[in-house]
Amino acid sequence: MSDSPARLLWLSCLFVVTFALSACSSVNSASSRLVSVVTPYKIDIVQGNFVSREQVAALQNGMSRLQVRDILGTPLLTSIFHADRWDYVFTFKRQGIEPQARRVTVFFSGDVLVRTQADPLPSEAEFVASLDSGRRSGQAPTLEMPEEALKTVAAPAKVADPKPLPPLPASYPPLEPAKR
Repeated sequence: MSDSPARLLWLSCLFVVTFALSACSSVNSASSRLVSVVTPYKIDIVQGNFVSREQVAALQNGMSRLQVRDILGTPLLTSIFHADRWDYVFTFKRQGIEPQARRVTVFFSGDVLVRTQADPLPSEAEFVASLDSGRRSGQAPTLEMPEEALKTVAAPAKVADPKPLPPLPASYPPLEPAKR
């Protein structure tokens, strides 16, 4: 009988440890299910130069580098090893949507545009529409106060006449010390 309290204590400790370990696994599975439902907000990441289909259509062989830059903007990539090539790279990453990547490359001979190479590009309207896709757009609130509410608002208190400002000085001190 002296053996039985020690054995009972040992079995109870074993039971408590087993229960604690099984509780950890159930807490872990419950927390992983909760995490899979609740996802953190990830911001949209826009990098590079957006170039639209209309911009590429405006390019014509024979244009100068300055004219190309006026249409497409400053290139994202220029290389001293490829001085006759400008690369316009654009990436757009949004949570839950496949990342978008587009590339436009213009080739020059000296200062003259000779060739354009581009991925399929959206129009400006299509790109703007893709920015708002997938977002809930509620109805805009009315920013007008009804007549009944206007009547209940007290008229603003009349402000006493402000004191006149002192006269401006006739001359100001010099901004830089006099040179000697």
